[in-house]
Amino acid sequence: MANLKPLDGIRVLDLTNVLAGPFCCHQLVHFGAEVIKVEAAGRGDLARQLGLDAQLNEKMMGVSFLAQNAGKKSVTVNLKHDAGKDLLKRLVATADVLVENFRPGVMDRLEVGYEKLKESNPALIYCAISGFGQDGPWTHRPAYDQIIQGASGVMSITGDADSAPLRVGYPIADTVGGMTAAFAISAALNAKPRGTFIDVSMLEAVMATMGWAISNHLIAGVAPQANGNENPTSAPSGAFKAADGLINIAANKDEQWKLLCEHIGREDLMTRPEFATREDRKTNRLALKAEIETALSSRPARDWAKELNKIGVPAGAVLTVPEVLEMPQIADRGFLARFEDVPGVDRDIEVVRTGVKLDGEAPAVHAPPPELGQDNETIWAELGLSGEEIAELKSKGTI
Repeated sequence: MANLKPLDGIRVLDLTNVLAGPFCCHQLVHFGAEVIKVEAAGRGDLARQLGLDAQLNEKMMGVSFLAQNAGKKSVTVNLKHDAGKDLLKRLVATADVLVENFRPGVMDRLEVGYEKLKESNPALIYCAISGFGQDGPWTHRPAYDQIIQGASGVMSITGDADSAPLRVGYPIADTVGGMTAAFAISAALNAKPRGTFIDVSMLEAVMATMGWAISNHLIAGVAPQANGNENPTSAPSGAFKAADGLINIAANKDEQWKLLCEHIGREDLMTRPEFATREDRKTNRLALKAEIETALSSRPARDWAKELNKIGVPAGAVLTVPEVLEMPQIADRGFLARFEDVPGVDRDIEVVRTGVKLDGEAPAVHAPPPELGQDNETIWAELGLSGEEIAELKSKGTI
């Protein structure tokens, strides 16, 4: 079914900032939800001022904002004003979902927490994303992605013996937290009757993805270690030096091990007792790696990868971000969205969509990321406010 939009007709209020919450709502808008960013009057989402293009930051359309907010609408409101609280409650009455990522307790102190808002809409799905969850001894600690990476154990197992603990190279905690929230919201939308409070802990969301590492400790009694580019469960499995860079090879099965040895002209490795079994190869993995690299060093990584994949040995050159974006596998599958002459940016931009296709179609949105408050007139008028009332609220700093 072309252009399938499973969340058509669902209205989501996005009260979030920076990444975890916006990433959550980025998923929802691509699946058809109407997502309205409810931003702080005069300031907006902090991500509007973040990114590696200083001029866009000054325009309140920072790269970090553009990355996760295509297809959304934007209204502004000051929740410290009574009139602002009233506006939010009236908007909540029209919504199915509200997402926020303030510190626990902030929304309650503003008198617009879940208990208050469900008076306006008992069927409301309220999703609170926070670093550590809504209860527990760490609940009021400030949390950013790197804090969660460190607290979760991720940094302790990233890098190698010389470099660990090491931060993962992108905000994995924010994005995993946001994806977890989107999954929970989608599940809650299927409940009958609707109406629930979802508590997403970024810490727990990240640790839930670490099942293999954590279970080695819980079940096998082996504390996870930083293994660098080596896969500790098999050998040869990891990153190897070729003539021009690294190639990942995962010869995890005995037949793949044999095919690899034959293809690189090192059949002799199969006859050596220290490499006879999977366990032997794991024990002597560094010596094995050195032997394999002597053969791989004669040719480029991409050439080896193409040949090894052809014979059934999983392999792939280690690419940079610009390199992979140029590959047909990405460039030809609709993963990137292009918006022309974006208002507030005044140039064309490209941003990522989702990693999903539905019946062969990549879910897409047709509107670029919004300027701050660009939908104030329309959305507040839908609630019955006149042009004069909207103008007065604006003059008072309520919107």
